[in-house]
Amino acid sequence: DKVTIMRDGQYITTLNFKDTSLDEMISLMVGRSLESQFPKREKNIGETVLEVKQISKKGKYKDVSFDLKRGEILGLAGLMGAGRTEVARGIFGADPIDSGEIILENEVLNLKTPIDAIKKGIAYLTEDRKRDGLLLNLSVEDNIMISNPNSYSNSLKICDFSKSKNLCNNFVKSMNIKTPNLKQEIKNLSGGNQQKVIIARWLCEDKKILLIDEPTRGIDVGAKREVYNLMNNLVANGMSIIMISSELPEVLGMSDRVVIMREGNVTGIVPVEELNQEKIMYYATLEKK
Repeated sequence: DKVTIMRDGQYITTLNFKDTSLDEMISLMVGRSLESQFPKREKNIGETVLEVKQISKKGKYKDVSFDLKRGEILGLAGLMGAGRTEVARGIFGADPIDSGEIILENEVLNLKTPIDAIKKGIAYLTEDRKRDGLLLNLSVEDNIMISNPNSYSNSLKICDFSKSKNLCNNFVKSMNIKTPNLKQEIKNLSGGNQQKVIIARWLCEDKKILLIDEPTRGIDVGAKREVYNLMNNLVANGMSIIMISSELPEVLGMSDRVVIMREGNVTGIVPVEELNQEKIMYYATLEKK
């Protein structure tokens, strides 16, 4: 019947539910007007950088094919059990493919482990960051630097703690990561700030492809927009993103094209301008011929 809005530990206002709107509530929650939930970007999509050709994994997906272009956000949509996450794990070498080809900039990759993928410039943000992405009892600094020893080691491969601290402070500032200090345990940060820490981890060293699974799951509306802005900045600087999302507005708001899957098969690859939620659901329930 009534909605009370709080922000940063303070009471903001109480509204009659029937007299307000979602946009007004979001604006009061984040302290600023959100003209659009999904920030616009100038698209500068280039040549194909990644080709996935008829990859299969027994019991998971079969003959999955699509391409990814430089500066593109490629959405991966489908119902639960469609095989989206499994395909991402195959591209990342976490669950190596049984057959097919993954081609990065005309090089056929042989990805047996995530280390192989990382060396080729492929990064992956998992859908369950607490279980698979974060070291919860370690600090913000440790979580950023854990995968990037070359970024803060000297010529003798000895850790340069000053270099590590400076690099992490730059990320905290540029990505607006809210933390008291770099030694704060990551488990004490909000979900949105945890997600930004993982993104920072992959930006320490040059990456060409970012696989991001459920980018805004479990984070508040203000942090969602910050993550979307980060994604837009990454593709504007030449990175390419494959985004898996169960939220159809997010798929439609952020993607350039959408690959739609059903039960391990691709049923459609459609420019986002030709899609709406109903059409995505049509493809997500379509039997492959």
